Amino acid sequence: MPKSLILCNCSDSFALDPQALSTATGLACSKVHTGLCTTQAAAAAEAITQEEVIFCCGQEQRHFEELADELAAPTPAFLDLRDRAGWTADSTSTLPKMTALVAEANLPAPSIKTMDVTSEGLCLIIGKSDVATAAAEQLKDYLGVSVLLTDGDLPPDPPRDYDLLRGRLKSARGALGQFVVVIDALQQCPPDGQDARNWSAPRDGAHSQCDIILDLTGETSLFPAPEKREGYLRADPGSLPAVSAAILQASHMVGTFEKPLYVKLEPLLCAHSRAEQVGCSNCLDNCPTGAITPDGDHVTVDPMACAGCGTCSALCPSGAITYDAPPVDLTLRRVQTLAKAYLDAGGSNPRLLVVNAHGSEMIRLSARHGRGLPADVIPLEVPALNGFGHAEIAAALAAGFACVSLLPGPTTERPPLEREVTLARAIASDEAVQIIDTTDPDAMSDALYGADIAQTTVSPVRPLGTRRQVTRLAAQALNPEAEHIPLPSDAPYGAVLVDTDSCTLCLSCVSLCPSGALGDNPDLPQLRFQEDACLQCGLCANVCPENAISYEPRLNLTPTALEQTVLNEEEPFACIECGALFGVKSTIEKITEKLAGNHSMFAKPEAAKMIQMCDNCRVNAQFHSENNPFTAGDRPKVRTTEDYLSKRRDH
Repeated sequence: MPKSLILCNCSDSFALDPQALSTATGLACSKVHTGLCTTQAAAAAEAITQEEVIFCCGQEQRHFEELADELAAPTPAFLDLRDRAGWTADSTSTLPKMTALVAEANLPAPSIKTMDVTSEGLCLIIGKSDVATAAAEQLKDYLGVSVLLTDGDLPPDPPRDYDLLRGRLKSARGALGQFVVVIDALQQCPPDGQDARNWSAPRDGAHSQCDIILDLTGETSLFPAPEKREGYLRADPGSLPAVSAAILQASHMVGTFEKPLYVKLEPLLCAHSRAEQVGCSNCLDNCPTGAITPDGDHVTVDPMACAGCGTCSALCPSGAITYDAPPVDLTLRRVQTLAKAYLDAGGSNPRLLVVNAHGSEMIRLSARHGRGLPADVIPLEVPALNGFGHAEIAAALAAGFACVSLLPGPTTERPPLEREVTLARAIASDEAVQIIDTTDPDAMSDALYGADIAQTTVSPVRPLGTRRQVTRLAAQALNPEAEHIPLPSDAPYGAVLVDTDSCTLCLSCVSLCPSGALGDNPDLPQLRFQEDACLQCGLCANVCPENAISYEPRLNLTPTALEQTVLNEEEPFACIECGALFGVKSTIEKITEKLAGNHSMFAKPEAAKMIQMCDNCRVNAQFHSENNPFTAGDRPKVRTTEDYLSKRRDH
């Protein structure tokens, strides 16, 4: 755990009170420096040689990291107090906010799981002859280049230091280091012969592999969300700066890279399908890169195509997919730590501003050139804004935040974000959750300064557990008097409604329910239901042969949600031979009415009675009937060696 804070007020540009900050945080504080990165570099070097310190400066992080490297000292931790709290037009005390930021920075850093990706620099350039060959000329000394011409025009003096192809790109899949392309009507330009080279005969279905694809066609992207597909570079062929930037980026894509494993998958929890009936498809419908595909009853995630947007984690009703870079529970702890530290330091009605890297840059610009953030607005940077869903929002509000604002960036997927915000508003209130839809730092500050925030009356709670458990406990804190909260139609919480007149208690729904929300009673004909476990995935309604099942999206906050209730039950039928209870009385009576005397197998009264017998008695009755289906005739005599020899002697 860090033991001291290294303070700098950046040339006396904002106020810092080391004694008050030390008292509030419980950490030792250095004296307040004015220029650690310039005139007081010696003090910075001395601080770096100490163990477990936090440099309260974000702007010069790279400078201090290089200094630590020169001194062969451990890299210190960093915290930006200036832009996030110090530079502000708000005259209110920033001590509670600084205390919260220090407490959050003092949490243990997560370890991110990664996989190695190797690129040998094999690059496929696609485009018209003039643009594609010009790009190839610039890359040929750094990468292994092949050019797929879309116009088929052979240069007057074809080059011999990279491959020229022409054809029609049929498909492409993969990512950096492992692209696979299929080309129809492929023609190559052989490097032999004295005269100008000619195209070979075309052939379809040619497969090839490459590490990088540079798409200069200006046409439709080869992949969904192309900006999130690593190794796939796309530029407008009519824009020289865009083409030059793509070429420069491609030239650096050689070597071994660490690819984060953004999500964790638990296939057994997945509610995608059962018995070829499709249920939940939230992740499939909303994954921007197409990294998630069906795989039997569950889904699978291609780690190379996954861009880590977090949408699947927020939308998964069962927790089969959870964000893991960092884990969801660490994000919840960060939120709760910020709220607790702010309130313990004497602050009231804090507001949470959730941003990604783009949003953090907007905060820095607003601090330097505008009003900065209000003193009660605490920023939280997350790697994937789409991963901050209704569970995290509800947890923040239950922890003591009066409002949660989300600042989407250019790469944020808006539909799933808006869906989660709508659900969070239904659980809390419309005023408690907002999206600040702007890319202007000043407009962002104006929205925060001008907001009319109601006083929070919630007694703070800090639940942990699964996202479903956190949501339920947070909702109870936010709605202490409510029993049920109506939710949008696509919510993952709710009740199963059964039309008892249509339900035959066949229990097909029970056998396919992925979460165990629906169950039976081994002793009685009953359909039982536990609402807290229901995912509203749709599988039971899809498989019901009688169309007897519908849903009511809601959040049940009463203890009954954790109990099994009976949705439908009927009187069991007693076997006419032994009296054992089996089946459903109404069903047995209907079958008897339809088959007895009307079907060839049950034409005789003795056979018709078997419908009303339990399994054991039915087998016994069949065994003793005249046309016993178990009768196989007399057992044949066993043939011995003597039998075979006597037959041979007779001949």
